[in-house]
Formats: sequence, structure tokens, C-alpha cells
Amino acid sequence: MPTFLLEIVTPEGQLLAEQVQSVRVPGVEGSLGVLAGHAPLMTALGVGGIDITHANGDEEHIATSGGFMEVRRDRVIVLADTAERATDIDVARCEAAVARAREALRTGGSVDYEATQAALQRALNRLRVAKGPSEAP
Repeated sequence: MPTFLLEIVTPEGQLLAEQVQSVRVPGVEGSLGVLAGHAPLMTALGVGGIDITHANGDEEHIATSGGFMEVRRDRVIVLADTAERATDIDVARCEAAVARAREALRTGGSVDYEATQAALQRALNRLRVAKGPSEAP
């Protein structure tokens, strides 16, 4: 199967730069898949999982909290706000963040609802990516 260069870059540095068969990203208007030879485009990304099929057929999952993707003739560049490989996610820490956010939303008070809701969505996404869709809360 034809491949293309996928680069994933965060403010902390380059997370990935290698040949892949395909990538699926969480676009703000829905999931978007890219194969070699895809038409050029730019799109904003939302919170979700980046699913990669590497050149050797192995699959990898990365949690992201948004950013942008540019598809060029010979490569795809993802500029992510955050990006974390599923294998690097600390599940216990994510579960604690989910519990804290849910408690803050439940009790209300002086909590910034939108920021707390966004934090909850990011933590739930990281859990889903780390555990896989069948095990996530």
C-alpha cells in the first residue's frame, strides 16, 4: 500500500515523523481520514483520537486536544495543541482528573463551568484512547 510522511508536532516538539499508510483525525466537523494521494487541504482539529496505520501495518493511537492538520501532496502535518501516545497515558491520573472535574461540576459554586467541562472532555478522551473504545468510561 502507498505511504506518505506524517509529522505530528506539539509545542513541546516533534512527536512523530515517519511513513504511514493512513491517518484518521478528529476534525472539528467530524472524523477525517487521509490516504496517500489525498487532495491538499487544511482543517482545524477537535478533541479526540488520532488513529495511525504505520507503513508496516501496525496501528497506533494518539490523544489530542485540538490543533490543525495540513495535507500536502507528499506529506501530512499535524500541529497539535497536545498529543500523547496511548502507551504513554497515565490512566490513574486521567481517572483522578475525571473525578475532580465531575465533582466540581456537580457541586457548582465558583467553578468556571466551561473550563471545567473542557478539562473533563480532555481527560475522558485520554482515557478512551488509553483504554480503547470498549473499555473507556
